[in-house]
Amino acid sequence: MYDVVEKFVSINGEGTRAGELAAFIRFKGCNLCCSYCDTSWANRADADSTQYTAEQLCEWVCESRVKNVTLTGGEPLLQEDIAALTDMLFDNGLSVEIETNGSISVRELSLRKKRPIFTLDYKLPSSGMEAKNNTDNFAYLRHEDTVKFVSGSIQDLERAAEIIAGYSLTEKCNVYLSPVFGKIEPAEIVEFMKEKGLNGVRLQLQLHKFIWDPEKRGV
Repeated sequence: MYDVVEKFVSINGEGTRAGELAAFIRFKGCNLCCSYCDTSWANRADADSTQYTAEQLCEWVCESRVKNVTLTGGEPLLQEDIAALTDMLFDNGLSVEIETNGSISVRELSLRKKRPIFTLDYKLPSSGMEAKNNTDNFAYLRHEDTVKFVSGSIQDLERAAEIIAGYSLTEKCNVYLSPVFGKIEPAEIVEFMKEKGLNGVRLQLQLHKFIWDPEKRGV
């Protein structure tokens, strides 16, 4: 059984499929507590949730007629036997992306024949969670995967630039810089990218926060 706080169809707000339709499954619970978390309500022990089987979730996605599935949270990799769900989704001709906070190993899933796409965070200083990053994950990334740096300050951007260069991330996968909503202006990030010559790095804004109220759920 999988502990789900919400499921809905919308567009992907970020990642390589930003702007494309996706069926979102948001799981309950997270092992981190980032300062800027915009889904902290889903992480609480008392958050309202529903237990679903893999079959039930797969049936819901298939009925939606949407081919992209985004597993998010919370932290989806905390769900027991998440691979059983991803396998079933793949078996139904669906494409699966996992949004993960970067603290839990993706090794097992990355080595599976039926492999999801990973959008993996690196937690920067302003998150308060940088010590929790699992940089071993970088070894399992492919060109279709993404490392996302959610930045709230110039200090964050400086650290992101160090990590990008130190692990040669632009040679392995997609790399995005994304502002903490309301904390840093996108123009500041662009200027930083120009100053540092960050070729192969993309600025990405969270589309859903510009289309709808930034606090709105289910979008």
